[in-house]
Amino acid sequence: MEKILTNADGINFTTGDAILELSYFVAAILFVIGLKLLSHPETARKGNLWAASGMVLAIITTLLLHKDPDGNHISLTNSIVVIAAIVAAGIVGWIIARRVKMTAMPQLVSFFNATGGAASALVALLEFPNITAKGVAIVTLAGLTIGSISFSGSLIAYGKLDGKVGDIRAYFMKYVNIFLLVVVVSLIILISSGIIGERHPGLIALALLSIALAYGILFVMPIGGADMPVVISLLNSFTGIAAALAGFIYNNQAMILGGILVGAAGTILTVLMCRAMNRSLLNVIIGAFGGNGAAGSGEHGTIKEISISDASILLAYSQKVVIVPGYGLAVAQAQHIAGELDELLSKKGVDVKYAIHPVAGRMPGHMNVLLAEADVPYDKLVEMDDINPALPNTDVVIVVGANDVVNPAAENDPSSPIYGMPIVKAHTAKNIIVMKRGMGKGYAGIENFLFFDDKTRMLFGNAKDSLQKLVTEIKSL
Repeated sequence: MEKILTNADGINFTTGDAILELSYFVAAILFVIGLKLLSHPETARKGNLWAASGMVLAIITTLLLHKDPDGNHISLTNSIVVIAAIVAAGIVGWIIARRVKMTAMPQLVSFFNATGGAASALVALLEFPNITAKGVAIVTLAGLTIGSISFSGSLIAYGKLDGKVGDIRAYFMKYVNIFLLVVVVSLIILISSGIIGERHPGLIALALLSIALAYGILFVMPIGGADMPVVISLLNSFTGIAAALAGFIYNNQAMILGGILVGAAGTILTVLMCRAMNRSLLNVIIGAFGGNGAAGSGEHGTIKEISISDASILLAYSQKVVIVPGYGLAVAQAQHIAGELDELLSKKGVDVKYAIHPVAGRMPGHMNVLLAEADVPYDKLVEMDDINPALPNTDVVIVVGANDVVNPAAENDPSSPIYGMPIVKAHTAKNIIVMKRGMGKGYAGIENFLFFDDKTRMLFGNAKDSLQKLVTEIKSL
């Protein structure tokens, strides 16, 4: 029999309650340690293990020690159901994680976001009929809404990243999204205030669910694949917030703490992504992110091409080379051949680094993941702010599939829609080689004047094919 204790406020609790709360505190510490280790590629694997151990601890102690409001432990039948679900989901997750390619990691992250959002929305939907207080109503309705938006929005993001869903870019879309957002917020206020929903609470909850699902779809639909880092980060923060709200519904500190950490980290990352793209968070929320920027001003100049032979000679006899990977490298799945070119040049005594822009690729950190898969040493991956001072002394910058993140208009054209956006200052290098399929514009829809720079030479073609030809040519020198 458990010993009953009394705290300083006169509230009774058992030793089991104390152990449960202590386990949640330990789990929170493990989550924080995991997040800290996740901040660097070399320690990211350990970070996952630390955070996972915290969640395992929270699950085990909850199953053994959690009590409902009547003081009853979780029944054996329910425990068996929960354990069976965990085992089944664990097996499925293990198989997916083992089989997924690194180039498909953004899709997997979006899918995981969707499942987290769906779980939180279902918790809120199931608990909606049990609402007894205004505060509980607000939390439940917010959890239902945010979880639903995260679910449907993440599924659309998955489809867009996987090439199964196209973009719908229409000027009126942002007004539709604003309208739906106002409707959702209004419904939450009206329902929690008791003005509506008392007679048919089930129908009202389903109506809110449907509108939230529609908003999640519509706010992601206008956004292009190259803009996905911000969207994935935002949806990730939504999933964390929804999980925290589910924790409030069940008064579970582990869910609250875990959700808050994920939500806060995702929100901070979203803000950083927005700054890196020179966009406001409101633009992301209403689905007006990217798209139809101005075409730029002034004369474009003349495009100068370079042959594979000349490019290979220039690279082979350089001292310092910086590769700027972008969305095009991810699409072409050219990370392995880029790593081979790096290794080949390094053997010739060339100092090769990679300039990583915060939003390069299709999710935050995507370039780091792709290049790590190609066994590129972590110390060669240099963040934008750290690599920029070294670029004036760099012999050659190779821009592989990047566009707006190297556009000098961000610095010298106040009329440009990307003016003020932090960029990799490729234009300051001694020579620039740009690998692109053609002269297409980036997400901002504007001309990139780096392509017309006197120091720039264009190497047109598929990035993977061009890199392979360079490797073959350098080997023959």
